[in-house]
Amino acid sequence: MTNQSNAPETPASVENLDSQQCWELLRQVSVGRLAVWVDDHPDIFPLNYAVDHGSVVFRTGGGTKLGGALGGTPVALEADGVDAASGMAWSVVVKGKAAALTGTEEILDSMSLFLFPWQGGQKDHFVRITPDAITGRRFRVTPPLTWWTQFSTAPQASPE
Repeated sequence: MTNQSNAPETPASVENLDSQQCWELLRQVSVGRLAVWVDDHPDIFPLNYAVDHGSVVFRTGGGTKLGGALGGTPVALEADGVDAASGMAWSVVVKGKAAALTGTEEILDSMSLFLFPWQGGQKDHFVRITPDAITGRRFRVTPPLTWWTQFSTAPQASPE
């Protein structure tokens, strides 16, 4: 495997993914992290999502996550995965605007996405992230002995 510059792969090589590859990888997992702006700071929330026609849809209850997502500022969704057999990891980020699904047809269509949140409770808000940008990368996971040193587990002095 070579990187996009056609140079031989080194342990630190990173392959930048095109948008089609990013969407394919996003379809392989259903859990990601949503980054939103809340009041005067960023916040991140884990969530279940589904890919739907070039967008990402999630469902949530009312609260900080919903308020941040619909607050008028751009959001970002990040998902990743690793193939233990090949040692390859990937990370994809979707950046864009989030909007509540409000029309009856939109909500009924979203029901067919099989969005099953891990956390119980009322999750009656459906939100669609329409991307302005999607980026991704794939890389080989570095074996721990490459970065681990004999001092990694050594006792350390108190920070006092």
